[in-house]
Amino acid sequence: MEFGLFVQGYVGKRAETDPLAEHKALMEETEYVIQADKSGFKYAWASEHHFLEEYSHLSASDVFLGYLAHATERIHLGSGIFNPLAQVNHPVKVAEKVAMLDHLSEGRFEFGSGRGAGSHEILGFLPGITDMNHTKEIWEETIAEFPKMWLQEEYEGFQGKHWQLPPRKVFPKPYGASHPAMWYAAGSPSSYAMAAKKGLGVLGFSVQKVSDMEWVLEQYKTAIRDAEPVGDFVNDNVMVTSTAICAETHEEAVRIAVNGGLNYLQSLVFRYHDTFPRPEGIPEWPEVLPDYTEEIIELLIAEELMICGDPDEVTRQCKRWEQAGADQLSFGLPIGISPEDTLTTIRLIGEHVIPKIDTDPVHRTTRMRQAATG
Repeated sequence: MEFGLFVQGYVGKRAETDPLAEHKALMEETEYVIQADKSGFKYAWASEHHFLEEYSHLSASDVFLGYLAHATERIHLGSGIFNPLAQVNHPVKVAEKVAMLDHLSEGRFEFGSGRGAGSHEILGFLPGITDMNHTKEIWEETIAEFPKMWLQEEYEGFQGKHWQLPPRKVFPKPYGASHPAMWYAAGSPSSYAMAAKKGLGVLGFSVQKVSDMEWVLEQYKTAIRDAEPVGDFVNDNVMVTSTAICAETHEEAVRIAVNGGLNYLQSLVFRYHDTFPRPEGIPEWPEVLPDYTEEIIELLIAEELMICGDPDEVTRQCKRWEQAGADQLSFGLPIGISPEDTLTTIRLIGEHVIPKIDTDPVHRTTRMRQAATG
């Protein structure tokens, strides 16, 4: 199992007291990715969200990733996601950005796509729609066009229901042979199955316990055997996300978690991702979850809903995801803790956890891309 980092420009409540909170959040997260590169993480994923106050201010993630392409050396940089709906980003401009980032990173880019966070974001670009699943139709007609834009000398053009383009040569072409690995952000079991059918890797951003995800991962692995890939190769890959806090001792990790503002972050998740099923006990916004105590943090650890502890504990917790069938475990880092504690988490995981689990020096997607070209 490989390891990644997930960043999204989470500002939270600190903007109430710090006028530079937004700037600091974005700059701190660049440092987290740079440290993850040095610490042996293989992937860093950057979100694309719009209008989501406090929750995510990382809207122009292509610019963010372009900076990181120059600031890092080995880590793969992924869009988690680029939104390819024509009303948000015209598909040909998405194809151009992906290929450009592939060049700037010299083959280290990963193309993740999706349909937007929820009604607040979607209705900003598609006002008036009443069914949020309408975005699926737009995404479905678009996703298979990207490999054609990258690999055809002159793209044959497209006349669809939601966007059109006459035949054109699309530049730049990707770096080297084939194209970056393609992923889909999935929040439900049916989305995993759909991604598998199309030969796409899954970015599993939904937060569930390991035991609840095992059967979903197994279904994906079964379905992808019969994939009809929209791209040049099958990206047999599932990334799952989890909060991670690692410290020298269990007690210190729990203390950091208690002060991490995790309750507020979780409340914002369901404020904006209103297409997700709302678990029992999650209040409707503007009511928020109560502050997490040490007892709640210990319960979340026991229920396998977060990764938290000393390096040995974190290693055991990560291995549970590997046993469940995850190909990559990507960590979201709570912004409520200090940058020093966050960097410590990254360093400790890089020093003590990754070497015990990920012993392959080559990225999984690199092997797939190379195999596609013989």
